[in-house]
Amino acid sequence: MLLLCAFLGFGVILGNVASSSRQGSLASSAYRLVLPRAAQPSALPPAVSEPSTPPPASQPPGTSSTPTPTPAEEPTSEPAKTPSKSKNSPPSSNNKGSGKSTQPPSASTSKLPPVKHVFMIVLSNEPYASVFGPSSSAHYLSQTLEKRGELLVRYYAVAHEQLANEIALLSGQGPTEATAANCPSYTQITPATTGADEQLLGNGCVYPKTTQTLVGQLAAKHLTWRAYLEGIGEAATSSGACAHPTLGAADPTSVQPYSGSYATFRNPFSYFQATADPSTCASEEVGLGKLSGDLAQPKRTPNFSYIVPDRCHDGNPTPCTPGAPAGIADAEGFLKKVVPEVLRSKAYKENGLLMITVDEAPTSGEFADSSSCCGEPRFPNLPASVTGTIKTLPANGGGQVGALLLSNYVKAATTNQEPYNDFSALRTIEDLFGLGHLGYAAATGVISLEPAVFSAYTPV
Repeated sequence: MLLLCAFLGFGVILGNVASSSRQGSLASSAYRLVLPRAAQPSALPPAVSEPSTPPPASQPPGTSSTPTPTPAEEPTSEPAKTPSKSKNSPPSSNNKGSGKSTQPPSASTSKLPPVKHVFMIVLSNEPYASVFGPSSSAHYLSQTLEKRGELLVRYYAVAHEQLANEIALLSGQGPTEATAANCPSYTQITPATTGADEQLLGNGCVYPKTTQTLVGQLAAKHLTWRAYLEGIGEAATSSGACAHPTLGAADPTSVQPYSGSYATFRNPFSYFQATADPSTCASEEVGLGKLSGDLAQPKRTPNFSYIVPDRCHDGNPTPCTPGAPAGIADAEGFLKKVVPEVLRSKAYKENGLLMITVDEAPTSGEFADSSSCCGEPRFPNLPASVTGTIKTLPANGGGQVGALLLSNYVKAATTNQEPYNDFSALRTIEDLFGLGHLGYAAATGVISLEPAVFSAYTPV
């Protein structure tokens, strides 16, 4: 009997040791993050890896001891990428968004930093791997700037093509057949009735004056905005005031092949009658050359600045003219000129946030991607397929594109694997400025960039 008891006791001890070892291994793996590989830009990166799987060498885990660089300096060495943590779990991508909010941000957003100036740079038609991945040829963006900011790995465009995402960023509106084809004819949306989630129903691409937008919200609160559009001056010479076609006319800049640097569909403000009106667009939709002067003094710097390179510098793999360079590497010159100007400005240094992202992932080819996140709905204006002059449209989102945040409120060299999309970006900007949520920015499943993203900010 004594011998039997001894064996039983020994067995209990072994079991506890084994259990403790397994739990320790699982706890350790819970903090391991794996970023998507360049060859698979459309796949969602897993939030947790097996302990035996090392992360990519270009983005090692761990907390960096290197202090955050000031806006005027470039880091001299690459600190370790630190995964930022979040309490939000990834929502299902097939839940229909519902509900809207006309209320100011909730109490949880009180922990957001006091950002007063938001700058947004939107590149075009590239997947995450080409822009931010380890093999990206845009070294200034994927190496120099990534060291200074927080990379949102699982950030998604919401639709194809480019224009549909740009409109989503400004209004929370989903695509129509025409906006999902970059608006080949500059026509009003009809019948323009309002459905669930404040969605304007119909086809066409020009929204009536009653359609709410982020910049309309800002203006109502006596805040300022401006769009800086490279090449718009050249287009205005031949296309009339504000560089958009006459209502009802065809738009040659939306048809490929098109030889020209400026395209109307890269200026989403042209598709809202409230901002396309000459009294507004002539003063607020300006050439890139106006940016330097506006950055010179904080009081002249808009609260929201939307900055767009022309088709020769936006990273699109399709050349702006036959034989011209193309691809993300050719966006480097634009970024090297514009980004330092923003980072040197007093408005950015005091309370600014710069976001660099891409309007969509490719619709075809090796890196074709129509993935989505965040409870994205089936957009009511898009049929399952389209016939006629407009091509068949993907059923889901606009693919994984990534986004980079730079701010004194963001820790340098960090990554975030929470799922966000264009509606999340709109919702966040609205929260930062104390505005209600428009359209799908108010939908179930869409979350703001939570306070944990701004981990360098300590609420008072």
